[in-house]
Amino acid sequence: MDGLQTGDPRYLKRRVKGCTLDVHPTERALIIQYEVEATVLGELGIPMIGERKECQKIIRLKSLNAHTDTSSLARKVVEECRLIHSSKLLEVEQLLFYLQNRKQSNDNQEKKLISSRDVKPYTGVELDEEANINSIDEYVELLYEDIQEKIRGATLIFQLARNPDNLEELIQNEAAIGALARVLREDWKQSVDLATTIIYVFFCFSSFSQFHGLVTHFKIGALCMNIIEHELKRYDLWQDELQKKKKAYILSLKKFSENQNLKKEHEKSFRKYQSLLIKQEHLLRVALGLLLNLAEDTRTELKMRNKNIVHMLVKILDREDEELLLVVVSFLKKLSIFLENKNDMAETFAVEKLAQLVPCKHEELLSTNLRLLLNLSFDTTLRSQMVQAGLLPRFSSLLADEGQRQFSMCILYHISMDDRFKSMFADTDCIPQLMKMLFDCGEKKIDVELISLCINLAANKNNARIICDGNGLKRLMKRALKLKDVLVMKMIRNLSQHNGPTKSLFLDHVGDLAAQIIEDEAEEFVIECMGTMANLTIPDLDWQLVLKEYNLVPYLKDRLKPGSAEDDLILEVVIMIGTVSMDDSCAAMLAKSGIIPALIELLTAQQEDDEFVCQIVYVFYQMVFHKATRDVIVKDTQAPAYLIDLMHDSNTEIRKVCDNTLDIIAEYDEEWGKKIQNEKFRWYNGQWLEMVENRPLDEAGEPFLFGEDGESYMGERDIMERPDLFYSPDGITSTDGAISPEFYTDFQDGELGQSGYMSSVSEQFVSADRPVSAYGFRPDEQFFFNYNTASR
Repeated sequence: MDGLQTGDPRYLKRRVKGCTLDVHPTERALIIQYEVEATVLGELGIPMIGERKECQKIIRLKSLNAHTDTSSLARKVVEECRLIHSSKLLEVEQLLFYLQNRKQSNDNQEKKLISSRDVKPYTGVELDEEANINSIDEYVELLYEDIQEKIRGATLIFQLARNPDNLEELIQNEAAIGALARVLREDWKQSVDLATTIIYVFFCFSSFSQFHGLVTHFKIGALCMNIIEHELKRYDLWQDELQKKKKAYILSLKKFSENQNLKKEHEKSFRKYQSLLIKQEHLLRVALGLLLNLAEDTRTELKMRNKNIVHMLVKILDREDEELLLVVVSFLKKLSIFLENKNDMAETFAVEKLAQLVPCKHEELLSTNLRLLLNLSFDTTLRSQMVQAGLLPRFSSLLADEGQRQFSMCILYHISMDDRFKSMFADTDCIPQLMKMLFDCGEKKIDVELISLCINLAANKNNARIICDGNGLKRLMKRALKLKDVLVMKMIRNLSQHNGPTKSLFLDHVGDLAAQIIEDEAEEFVIECMGTMANLTIPDLDWQLVLKEYNLVPYLKDRLKPGSAEDDLILEVVIMIGTVSMDDSCAAMLAKSGIIPALIELLTAQQEDDEFVCQIVYVFYQMVFHKATRDVIVKDTQAPAYLIDLMHDSNTEIRKVCDNTLDIIAEYDEEWGKKIQNEKFRWYNGQWLEMVENRPLDEAGEPFLFGEDGESYMGERDIMERPDLFYSPDGITSTDGAISPEFYTDFQDGELGQSGYMSSVSEQFVSADRPVSAYGFRPDEQFFFNYNTASR
């Protein structure tokens, strides 16, 4: 048997059979499945003992990328791996081609980062001997000796556990696993090296989901939570002790004789602290890595959350070890997808600590941190904390880094949804970078994150000025019109809503926009073009010329018919008519074309839609504002009757526009003025009128309400027929010549003209601003809601 143990080939025959190839599910690697048949031969070559074992080998292809020559790499793999026969060269090449084109998900990459990381033994544990799986029983016996022997035994077992091929065999040895769990539970406080090494062994098991039951069975996760909590308390004690010695050293600087001793003592304590800190952070790193692997099961993750795992992780963010921070941030990122954990992070001000890691030289740490911040940026409060922590200019600077650009842009998009922070983008270099990226796209499709961020930023006046600087607006218009790009036109539409120099720049593009309003154009694009034109309330713009040049009146009239197009397009047509009607000559042209009856028909059809009602009423307001169209509205249509019905609408904006319109009609037409006054009186005095009309005749509670014979002073007449109860149409003097109480108030406030009466219509009423449309893009509206990236 000694000859057998020394591996004499005369007595041992080994064959490899059934080699199959496959790709790794998450990594860029090939998996070789094969069967080893070992036979012990006698002296005459006759088989005596035989055994078969299924094995697996993983070939990791670190150099494989999009530019790799798969044919050459396949030949190299076949040449260097004796398990693969040369006849499988074509199969290897096909598998490599699949791996080359397979998309790596962010979650799989991150899982590889933590779970499959090459775990190295602790620097304080160095052994000259190499572990052998056949000597596992000897290593287990060492776990019953003193601390140093326990460390040696645990280290040798750890060497075996690092090889995934040994894990199946180790898990069969219940004595070894049970002894490791017992020693960790009993002696972890006595030696950091021992605790770190044993947790490393269980970390190797936790890297594979099928072994999680083993780790859970021995309650290693709960034990790791206790260890982490204990180590954090020790860290606080170390910090307090250092601070005390530092203060003592500073106070003794005045006394030179005592200064040297205290200085040496402080330096010695600091060196000891650094040594202990390195060991502790290594322990925390592997313990948290194990917990992160176990957190694949949400039930296990919930148990961790109940033991304040979030508070512990946030506390560790103050450390400087980048590898430890990587595990911590990865863990927080995984936890952040649940509301309760996100709230815990808000309570512990995690964003302030995460802000210290942006930017960061460690690319993996920076990328993981940005994913976490992206998750948190869905919360309004946490977005505010990010801005307060000064992250906005830092995110803007990361746009230049292609590796971090996508996550930075998504976070900036979330911040830009809040009107409070839009103006702050103007103080960074974000907008010039975004415009450069947008124009660099050429005729390619623009990334949805990029254009969505630009759309949001364009809703701010200061940002719009920066975007339009130089030839910004001209280049945007050129791209939008050439490629019929709806999203770029949506951005242009937001730019057009700002008064001042920015709006004047659109005078050169009115013709291009009007030319897009045709039957054959896509509705989505027409909506944005028309919305842009409707925003152009520029005095220098000749709307009459535009309407005639591009024959827009028939198009506008046809689109007013209910059901003729999508509601969004019909609404934009109404808004456009409201803007054009600000011009006297245009209002007359539209009135003659028969648009007003079409608007009334549309109002009837869309009476439940407040947005339609408000914009149509605004068109009526513009029509009655001009003398040329006032007669058409007041005398030839029933628009005033509809307006009276809308006087008391629940929508504040509708009531406001109705009141302005009815005030003009009341002054212009005496008959409608009386009807309007009657309705207002009924509304404001409704309860009193109801009480008077329903008062019993035999009730004598009010002696002045009834005559001596019990007859009401009102008699059989309608109370609304009493002209002495109203003011005359000019609102100042009553019908019997008495002066109203409001006269004195208005006189004292200086609101009367020189004659003591209200001024004319043109002086009394000033054209109101167009109501803001709720359709199309709104500054507070999210353009897209989710990303299949991390953050999450």
